[in-house]
Amino acid sequence: MSIIKIENLTFSYPSSSDNIFENANFQIDTDWKLGFVGRNGRGKTTLLNLLLGKYKYSGKITSSVQFDYFPYAVSDKSQTAAEIFREICPLAEEWELIRELSYLDVDSDILWSPFQFLSEGERTKILLAALFLNEGHFLLIDEPTNHLDIKAREIVAAYLKKKKSFILVSHDRRFIDGCVDHILSINRSDIEVQSGNFSSFMQNFEMRQKSEAVQNERIKKDIDRLNQAARRAASWSDQTEASKFGTRPPDRGYIGHKAAKMMKRSKNIEKRREQAAEEKSKLLKNMEKTESLKLSPLTHYADTLASFYDVSPCYNGKAVCRTVSFSVIQGDRIVLDGKNGSGKSSLLKLLAVKSGVLSRQNSSLSFEAHNMLENTAFSYTGNISIASGLVISYVPQDTSHLCGLLSDYAYNCKIDETLFKTILRKMNFERIQFEKDIRDFSSGQKKKVLIARSLCERAHLYIWDEPLNFIDVYSRMQIEMLISEFSPTMLFVEHDSAFREKIATKTVHI
Repeated sequence: MSIIKIENLTFSYPSSSDNIFENANFQIDTDWKLGFVGRNGRGKTTLLNLLLGKYKYSGKITSSVQFDYFPYAVSDKSQTAAEIFREICPLAEEWELIRELSYLDVDSDILWSPFQFLSEGERTKILLAALFLNEGHFLLIDEPTNHLDIKAREIVAAYLKKKKSFILVSHDRRFIDGCVDHILSINRSDIEVQSGNFSSFMQNFEMRQKSEAVQNERIKKDIDRLNQAARRAASWSDQTEASKFGTRPPDRGYIGHKAAKMMKRSKNIEKRREQAAEEKSKLLKNMEKTESLKLSPLTHYADTLASFYDVSPCYNGKAVCRTVSFSVIQGDRIVLDGKNGSGKSSLLKLLAVKSGVLSRQNSSLSFEAHNMLENTAFSYTGNISIASGLVISYVPQDTSHLCGLLSDYAYNCKIDETLFKTILRKMNFERIQFEKDIRDFSSGQKKKVLIARSLCERAHLYIWDEPLNFIDVYSRMQIEMLISEFSPTMLFVEHDSAFREKIATKTVHI
């Protein structure tokens, strides 16, 4: 057991004028299972990179352990999984990896398969198992759940619960709760460490904010009262001093003494007012604002918006999954459920592409969907029927195409720039982000750009493919409230259990 200590850490990127961290101080135990939370853009991945020594900074980071990072950068994906394992942890035995993989419900036969042919879930499990075999190392795990289905998340959470010596960045509330014993939180004004899981942290955080809100209101009233008292005292002092020079001979000594006494009282009131203002300034520095979002879905004249009859997506003529049949009725919020690689995203893209055929100029569709119209390798069997004039808003998984300024993106997508930026502000974007290239945004911020664009679009059907990847917990809850309030018709894929349970009205198993 040892301590990782951060002292007066200050850092900003060379291309940015604003500090990510400023005189940050905290320490953690290397035996902890640490969940790392905070809103998008606060610097979670940046802090991991600072621990890895990737950037220059001012301050001090003291540690007696070596850090490893997940996801591990595989240099040659044509290698077998066994070869990559030996590259990551050359001192470990093969039987040890097989043992670890059994804990993760992975067949050891995949060790001799090329890494590039493995599913994202299999890759995640192999890399985690290999990295944990580096004894004495401290593992920095950055968003491991983004390519894991619900069952895989449960397995990985149970695996991590048996381990120690790691920092885990994740926004999946139940996943974090299932495997950590401490929380490291990047707040608006500081960084704090707390014992417990995410649920206990959030409960304590909300209780503290409510208590500070009550104190803030009390001090605000005190300041108002003191302001009124200060004005009265100043007025009395002026009136008393002026009475020295009346029509009758005054006792100027007595009156001057009385005025001085009133002035002293006024100064005492001012001092108390300053103390109250200072006390008030210490409150609510970490208050997380989640302003309500709005959505204006269109109403279609038809009840059934889309239907799948014995449909199976195909790539190069090969079926991705067994045939699927279901209908999207107006008012439905359907979640597609299935393992990684089962064809969920392909079904969403099929509907987006099919709608694009009916309305080629439909700006609600991402350019990814339009490009698929030209992809002859992508096809399907069965029948898809779509209501006439159906307008779709589509959020893809991929954010790699995002670039340029937000104003240019809004113009190209034919959405209202003011509304678009207002939504982003409500999703915790700072104004300085509006001046940056989207390429420089964090992964969560890029995903918010896609969601904000979709919220600007009036559509009959909203198709969202894993919309919550990389998105912080507060924004997830904000989106949950939005959907609950405006009840848009949706077809989506998402592996966050809490979100699915609150939002989905139907589940289609693939």
